[in-house]
Amino acid sequence: MYFTDNLIIDTSVFIAPTSTLLGKVTIGKNSSIWFQSVLRGDVDEIIIGENTNIQDGSIIHCVNGFPTKVGNNVSLGHGVILHGCTIEDNVLIGMRATVLTGAVIGKNSLIAAGALVSENMIIPPNSLVVGIPAKVKKEISKYQFDLIEETAKNYVKYAIEYINRYK
Repeated sequence: MYFTDNLIIDTSVFIAPTSTLLGKVTIGKNSSIWFQSVLRGDVDEIIIGENTNIQDGSIIHCVNGFPTKVGNNVSLGHGVILHGCTIEDNVLIGMRATVLTGAVIGKNSLIAAGALVSENMIIPPNSLVVGIPAKVKKEISKYQFDLIEETAKNYVKYAIEYINRYK
């Protein structure tokens, strides 16, 4: 685990020992950064909200003038890449999806595994997004909305269990 002195991290946050955080990174309460994830706030800042999980092998970076902002109750699946973008509240981004510079993902949206959200793309709230390049397929269903909420809640529980088991 590698840290620098520009980090603002709530005491409730779980950070896996093999993750790397450097530069200007802020992480809100009850969030979790899982194994092999990298958060590089060396060029601009990274802001992670509350109850948000960055799953194994994810990479978050930024570009000068394009900080990366991730809202509350967000789940980033394994191997997600975020680069200088904004993710609003209550979003699930599937495994190996990529969101590029200047893109904005609206609240309550689901980005399918493997999707590629292009630079400066604006995804409206409540969207199901799929493909390479990513396209809005339809509005999310009640089931998908519940999945987004449940995944974020589960990862808060997983982090607490992990902290308690291995402290």
